[in-house]
Amino acid sequence: MSGMFRSFRSFNYRTWFIGGLISNVGGWMQATAQDWVVLTQLTDNDATAMGFTMALQFGPPLVLVSLTGWVADRFDRRKILLVTQSVLMLLALGIAALLLTDVMTLPLMYCFALAFGMTNAFDAPARQAFVSDTVTLADASNAVALGSASFNMARLIGPAVGGVLIIAVGTGWVFVLNAATFLAMLIALLMMRTSELNPRVKSSGRSGLAEGFRYVWGRSDLKVVFVMVFLIGAFGMNFPIFASTMALEFGRDADGYGLLSSVLAIGSLAGALLAARRDRARVRVLIIAAGGFGVASIISSWMPTYFTYAAVLVFVGFSTVTTLTTANGYVQTTTDPALRGRVLALYMAVVMGSTPIGAPIAGWITDAASPRVAILVGGIAGIAAMAVGLSWILFSGRLRRREDSRFRLTLDETMPLSVVRPDPVEFSDEVAASTSPIRLPKDR
Repeated sequence: MSGMFRSFRSFNYRTWFIGGLISNVGGWMQATAQDWVVLTQLTDNDATAMGFTMALQFGPPLVLVSLTGWVADRFDRRKILLVTQSVLMLLALGIAALLLTDVMTLPLMYCFALAFGMTNAFDAPARQAFVSDTVTLADASNAVALGSASFNMARLIGPAVGGVLIIAVGTGWVFVLNAATFLAMLIALLMMRTSELNPRVKSSGRSGLAEGFRYVWGRSDLKVVFVMVFLIGAFGMNFPIFASTMALEFGRDADGYGLLSSVLAIGSLAGALLAARRDRARVRVLIIAAGGFGVASIISSWMPTYFTYAAVLVFVGFSTVTTLTTANGYVQTTTDPALRGRVLALYMAVVMGSTPIGAPIAGWITDAASPRVAILVGGIAGIAAMAVGLSWILFSGRLRRREDSRFRLTLDETMPLSVVRPDPVEFSDEVAASTSPIRLPKDR
């Protein structure tokens, strides 16, 4: 097996993929139900309350980053995921019980959102780093892209099914069904062939997150990637607020909101599959995708009807997933294996932790002006992210004129990357040979 699906050669990855797909379908059903409960059952279309709920849910990865990255590097990631996935299942059952008995309140939902956020703070970096444990280093970028495809296949199905189920059986039962889908991930983790997982490389340093932070700080390319992802994550990726309030503006109900989320996933799935075809993640693709996200978001804010807005969301989804998949793959495949958990914790803190900053702002703009204005601000953030990437290329000295053509430019493929190595790291001979000295990948 080669090309787009080459990571499926690994039994562990195939098992992980199937379990993740089923679990993610339930996750998107729950996300749709939770947003709708806050917006329509617990408040009177209050987008600010919805933004605050998102802030509570996505804030802990930023607050706890000093601990979660260290845990992902220090302990068995498979066992971490068995614990976090079990806790997430129990939380889903707790919300379901409160909704089915009609005792759920907005403060209680805030508490559950915070609990979800705290659990996901430990789950996310372990889950992201665990992908690299199931495949070879050469297939890591492909595995990340296929994982994103699985996530967006679920996004294609989950919101639409969730929207229909909200009307058919009520929000409480959607949470029950999501709790059941967590069993697929737990079974997949238990079925893993632990002897075939990649050996763990551990750092001898004890400075925890400081190691990962100094490592990132010593690499200008990673700093640029983090800044670009932060801008888009904080101001552009508040889709639950944008899609739900736009659905209401167009006179649609929960099924209309779910359909918008699924349409967004059509483009997202296409972007993930295209990323899986690339041999490696490149910064130049990230820059182009960020600009595409900005343009598509701005255009979507001008759409006059529900269906024209939905059509543009395909391009928004495509550029969003291309941006995130490329950034994630680049971080995973160019980072020191001994620090990968901590660096990914920082990355996830940027991706998820940007929401507590941007979501309340997006909710406030939606309430004060309109959802169209909030979407426009997100599009401008995408253009700004592209400008950051272009500025780095121009001023880093990596853009050069081709010697055989006066008007053609290329990125320097051989310029070494100066990396600050804060502490000695214990490598096996094989890992040391493949990771040191560290250089930038070609054709970025």
